[in-house]
Amino acid sequence: MARILVVEDDPGQLEIRKLILEQSGHEIVTAQNAAEALDRLPGCQLVLMDLQLPTPEDGMRLIRAAAGAARIIVLSGGEPETMPAVDAFLTKPCSSRKLLETIARFCLLLVCLSVLHAATVKVSHERSEVVAEFDLRGAPAEWSLATVFVDQRAQQQIILYAGENKFTYNAFLGSLSAGEHSVDVRGPGVEFLGVRFREDSSDVVANAPVLFARANTVAKPSDIPLIVYCERLSENGVGFLQYTVIFSNEDGGTSTRALMARWGRTTDVEYVYRAFPGRATIQAKDHKEVEFRGRRDGMHPLLMPITDNNMIGEADAPTPIRYQIAPILVDLTGHSREEVIDQHPIAYEVMAKELQREGKLRPFGTVDGEKVSDPRNYLYFEMKLAKRESFVATLVHLKGDPRWYSSHLGHTDFAIRTWTRGSAESASGFVRTTVELPPGTTPDQIAEIGFECIVPEKASSDSACRVEAVTKCFFLDRNYKPGSNVWTLSVPQEIAAGQVWTSALR
Repeated sequence: MARILVVEDDPGQLEIRKLILEQSGHEIVTAQNAAEALDRLPGCQLVLMDLQLPTPEDGMRLIRAAAGAARIIVLSGGEPETMPAVDAFLTKPCSSRKLLETIARFCLLLVCLSVLHAATVKVSHERSEVVAEFDLRGAPAEWSLATVFVDQRAQQQIILYAGENKFTYNAFLGSLSAGEHSVDVRGPGVEFLGVRFREDSSDVVANAPVLFARANTVAKPSDIPLIVYCERLSENGVGFLQYTVIFSNEDGGTSTRALMARWGRTTDVEYVYRAFPGRATIQAKDHKEVEFRGRRDGMHPLLMPITDNNMIGEADAPTPIRYQIAPILVDLTGHSREEVIDQHPIAYEVMAKELQREGKLRPFGTVDGEKVSDPRNYLYFEMKLAKRESFVATLVHLKGDPRWYSSHLGHTDFAIRTWTRGSAESASGFVRTTVELPPGTTPDQIAEIGFECIVPEKASSDSACRVEAVTKCFFLDRNYKPGSNVWTLSVPQEIAAGQVWTSALR
């Protein structure tokens, strides 16, 4: 592992360069001016610096002082007429790949020394897709970044969102030739505890998308992709694969309160790619489905979120962070999309930590803009609603408490709209919602559960609501795992506009 001093007076550029180099396993020291750089130079084998610090004269002074103590690579918009001897001069803009290749030529303590552990995968079939299950532990700081190297070349990154807890992260390594291949994982503070490989010839893995980090999340991680799942669906009799990503958060678009009320979570769940016979589409800006004509790595489309609500664009100018999350094949015929989160509850934990980190939490029972309560204070519902021109809100009454608690908090916009797929987000009619309850509420304290039918002003006079079923009702435990089922509804209930239907719990 090389110790590299990165000097740049632009904080954003400094953070990006630091991140790129840390991905390759180097120890990074940073400075924003020549004086700081001179103080932090001892022990560094290489200096990567901008010439303007903030003037070329400052840059020249640092070069003269560092000469002989470390290798020097200079980044600049143009080479000056006179310059002291440096090891390399790179003209901006400079690609990450060229930067890393230049470092490799001029620093002897480089990538090969930063390997934490290495494994060998033996591929038996020519050009076989390989899936890896990495057991990793990150640094105490949240969201360490690890880089996966295949045959000594950086291939992809993994954000260790489970922190210092041991966790298994699934990744696809792409199509590898028959024979042996080395696979290693590198990153500051990353522990490589084990790995399992399998060859996978399914179309689900072969078409899985490569996802690059959204540009404004590179320097400050947010909205990270946690899970990729795939469904086999059909449209007009034509089968296709639909790939959906569960992101840890949504920086733009739907408000945090509305997310909890309409979808029962603050993670962002978006389909990103559909693979049809002979064609493919992506979910682009404004939720529009457009033809995909971008670049591929083999059969894998190269995609990147381009909006703060994680709509997708073609990765023509990809960021330096590349994810290859192995997809999970699911059948959601009898469930909402959030069932995948229930099966992988780490997503609830990461969701809560991001809410805390971004200052989106408030005390129970208070109102503070779009902030929400601790996710463990909510009762979660999965239900099936008939397609009607109406809204449905869920209600909860506790024993000894005269109040009713509601999912929509009195706002029609927070109730679940049932008459378009775009709002219910489920062709089968399964949806999620939550009701905030006092901290520590237990199932035996619930007296009644009910549903309110709300219709829009322009709805027909005979509009009504129909709750077909409630398949799940649970709290999250202290570790953010879904608890036991509190209540279900198996007999459909028709509810007239403006009326409330309730059921007492025994």
